[in-house]
Amino acid sequence: MRPLSDWHPSRNIVGGILGVFTDIDDTLTTEGAITSDALQALADLKAAGLHVVPITGRPVGWSEPFAARWPVDAIVAENGAVGLTHTRAQGLHKRYQQDAATREANFTRMQTVLMEIERSVPGAQRSQDSAGRETDIAIDHSEFTHLPQSAIDAVVRHMRSAGMTATVSSIHINGWFGEHSKLTGARWIVRELWGRDLDAEIDRWVYVGDSTNDQVMFEHFTHSVGVANIQRFAAQLTHPPRYITQGERGAGFAELTRRLLG
Repeated sequence: MRPLSDWHPSRNIVGGILGVFTDIDDTLTTEGAITSDALQALADLKAAGLHVVPITGRPVGWSEPFAARWPVDAIVAENGAVGLTHTRAQGLHKRYQQDAATREANFTRMQTVLMEIERSVPGAQRSQDSAGRETDIAIDHSEFTHLPQSAIDAVVRHMRSAGMTATVSSIHINGWFGEHSKLTGARWIVRELWGRDLDAEIDRWVYVGDSTNDQVMFEHFTHSVGVANIQRFAAQLTHPPRYITQGERGAGFAELTRRLLG
């Protein structure tokens, strides 16, 4: 990971940067809340004409008020499964990668897995935001409950043995049925909202994150940036970000925005 000072986004990018995808927890937020400097950074990016899309493992229900209030084009929730947009004319609009019948069948299966994990892994508890989840389940490992690495690994194994995709964020272990991910969610929302092919212009987008569940984005985005607290997961990163900020969490995101906008 190279220091952010080595990143020169205004150089050698034909047409310039189009937009920014960013994780939310511990990337935009600090101690569970978005800070004023991070919120101003979002507004500055939008004012400069860039697309801004937070993409998160948080549930759709948790994400709805932020989609309505933050200066963003959309929020992609539940690791790529659900897109939220908000306009004054239409209010909040939800769109899904899976159809209703698939979501209903998967939801029932996931609740069974969730109860099995809570019974079989000592200390494992569903996340406090679970009531707002529609397409995945989450076990808390660092938000309100602390799980040792051995328990985190056991939860991941249980999810994967049930045929689920499993990822670990800075606070939760998420599991779901389906092929979607943060990367497929980014491709999908760019196509849905702007009719564009993200892969064809990947070198004109930025991704910012802080955890192991951001690795697929770090791997694919030419301009991938980790806020400084990603060092917590450095030993677990097969695909680290190309650059790292000096500041942690929201301060790191604000630092990146200043660098990008010059």
